[in-house]
Amino acid sequence: MANMARNILVTGSSHGIGAGCAVAFARDEGANVGICGNKDAAGAEAVAKECEKFGVKTKVYLGDVGSHGFCKTTIEDFIATFGKIDVLVNNAGGALKIPDGPKGEFKDMPMDYWDSQMALNLNSAAYLSRYAVADMVEKKTEGRIVNVSSVHGRVTWVHRRMLPYSAAKAGLDMFTRSLGVEVAKYGIRVNAVAPGLIYTKIMSRYSEADIQGFNHKIPVGRGGTVEEIVPAIQFLADVEKTRFIVGQVICVDGGQSCDGSIESMNFKINQ
Repeated sequence: MANMARNILVTGSSHGIGAGCAVAFARDEGANVGICGNKDAAGAEAVAKECEKFGVKTKVYLGDVGSHGFCKTTIEDFIATFGKIDVLVNNAGGALKIPDGPKGEFKDMPMDYWDSQMALNLNSAAYLSRYAVADMVEKKTEGRIVNVSSVHGRVTWVHRRMLPYSAAKAGLDMFTRSLGVEVAKYGIRVNAVAPGLIYTKIMSRYSEADIQGFNHKIPVGRGGTVEEIVPAIQFLADVEKTRFIVGQVICVDGGQSCDGSIESMNFKINQ
């Protein structure tokens, strides 16, 4: 009997939400998984080994998803290795180290910082999706693309110098809607999850006082966990459950995007 396991590529999967997704896909449905990271080779290999415990095939890709060349060769190699791509999870992203400046305002911002944020948080999804969609259309795969956006695509946080990050994530939301509409006729579904504050290792940049203050601004009174984000991504990657869902961005944020009080937060952090 032919192997009917799906083949799923998850970017930013050497830790955090991406790692949780990769393991969940391997554990819950026996999917073959591509682990894509950048600088954390050890983390990526560890995630691959965890996935392999469930009897699936894995492959690790290390490089900068903000590079068009890396994205193209990664998708090509993934297809050559696994035969086709069924699901692409564009999870890689984040607010990079904020450059120094008098006030961190846009007028002081180096443009290479802007470019790097666009490349990581928006361009990467476009580059990878371009080649994934081409394979899905050619092979008539009912593919699924799940973009991982952010609450900051809807709610600004200028005091945290998040202007380029927020702009990129807002762009990712519209990219999700636009591509979702364009490829719906092929049976491909493109949707997104927009997490709020999630407890991952990146939280080490904040002090305990900062975290407590942040939690106070979230209606449920706390940030989320990886385990609370992954099921939403799995849902949007499901073929049967998403036949009538096109171009949607689902916030999983404890009500953060509904409140608006996040805009008044002014933590003095420069990490």
